[in-house]
Amino acid sequence: MTSVTTNLQDGPAPVNALEVRGLVKHYPGVKALDGVDLVVRQNEVLGLAGENGAGKSTLLKALVGLVRPDAGEIWVRGEKVKLRSVVDAADHGIGMVFQEQSLVPNLTAAENIVLGSEGAGVRRGIYRWDTMRKLAQEQLDKIGSHIDPLARTDSLSFADRQMVEIAKVLRIEERTSNPPVIILDEPTSVLESAEIETLFTQVRRLREFASVVFVSHRLDEVLDVCDRVSVLRGGQSVGEVPTAGAEPADLHRMMIGSTGSDDHYHEGLAEHSDEPARPRLVVKSMSGSTFRDVDLEVRAGEIVGIVGVHGSGREDVCRALFGAEPTLSGEVTLDGEKLDLSGTRGAVASGVGYVPAERKIEGMVGPMSVADNMMLTKQKARCTGPMVVPKKQATLVDQWIERLSIRTPHRGTQIGRLSGGNQQKVVLARWLVAGDIRLLLLDHPTRGLDIGARSEVYRLMRELANSGVATVLLADSLEEAIGMSDRIIVMNDGRATKEVSCPSGGKPTPLDLVKEMV
Repeated sequence: MTSVTTNLQDGPAPVNALEVRGLVKHYPGVKALDGVDLVVRQNEVLGLAGENGAGKSTLLKALVGLVRPDAGEIWVRGEKVKLRSVVDAADHGIGMVFQEQSLVPNLTAAENIVLGSEGAGVRRGIYRWDTMRKLAQEQLDKIGSHIDPLARTDSLSFADRQMVEIAKVLRIEERTSNPPVIILDEPTSVLESAEIETLFTQVRRLREFASVVFVSHRLDEVLDVCDRVSVLRGGQSVGEVPTAGAEPADLHRMMIGSTGSDDHYHEGLAEHSDEPARPRLVVKSMSGSTFRDVDLEVRAGEIVGIVGVHGSGREDVCRALFGAEPTLSGEVTLDGEKLDLSGTRGAVASGVGYVPAERKIEGMVGPMSVADNMMLTKQKARCTGPMVVPKKQATLVDQWIERLSIRTPHRGTQIGRLSGGNQQKVVLARWLVAGDIRLLLLDHPTRGLDIGARSEVYRLMRELANSGVATVLLADSLEEAIGMSDRIIVMNDGRATKEVSCPSGGKPTPLDLVKEMV
């Protein structure tokens, strides 16, 4: 397959929906964009691919007015524009569904959907709730969502909030008379299969009257729903390909400059020993508000996946094992000792680590440095007696930056400036710096990561298992759960209903699990 590098030519040509010409953006120690070119044609779905840190997020933020480029031009429907804010971009018909979500949690779904474009929903400064609900319902109906428009946003699941995000950006149809440009940044990262197919149906509908920029690290999704794919690497445009006849390996080759390995789950790294006869984690009849009578065992050096459809209770089980979700009954022991689940402090003190699904909300403090985020839960590791020793902290942090290949200008760089994959590696390192972790709870640890960053996380998980860490995994996909787990627990309607063995060479298929999940 031959890749075609994008060339912007002078002379008469069809007016494109959106053009980026030579965009440049610098941050301290980082050149995020280095002369990026991009063309989005009318009535097409353009995929945007690249590894974490390739410049995708910076480019998208520039297109919706959140980042002002240092050089270069943005053209919308043949007109050169300056996009100084999200409102400015919306006025030009550009809207975006953000990967990390941009909803106001204490407002209703309806308020979020019409925020900034309430129209008839407000009269003399007072909400007309019947009208607000109707306006929001119109958008929710487009994507087949059954969310109550008057439900508070913070009461919704992550997946439901993502559907609200999508409904919100579709309001741009009413805001502009021009064909809109809709940017979808990792819209499927927390959606189930049925919801993904609903979204793809909506994306194909959008193509009839709009242009779409679709970003996903799931390369098979990009090839499924897009007409063309433009690839970034190291802040530069490296080419574009039509999706017809293309394979994920073709895109991966362009993203990293070489062919990716099919063995990205690193099964060969697992070296399980018969020595630990007794399970490390034992859960007996644990019940909570969304799950009941859950039994679970995880041995030292074992990775146990938990799968289930949205609402099965698996996320709450994971949080309960960290003391972040209350339990009503049951007993949990770690290496034969009762585990205190009254709060997260007791779990951490017992050697339990937790990587949450919502990395930027629960897993890190954006304005703080890489070093401070890495040391948040292991303060004693940087102290001698009661005193913090800066040199000791610096040495420890630098060791983990090197070991995990964390791409950061400096340990003092704000973690919020790093790519998603590097942020995730810092969150993982937080539980490893003191070397006393016994149980690691991973809730969608590869969410939003490109194939290269996911592969690095998989390798680290295998290394931790080989060192004796017991791991509970809530995977990003059934394929990931199957590829990484030694055993899989299926949850259905709040109960653990089936245990499936996953030996090397005898793995179940996704269909085998789906039959048990529904």
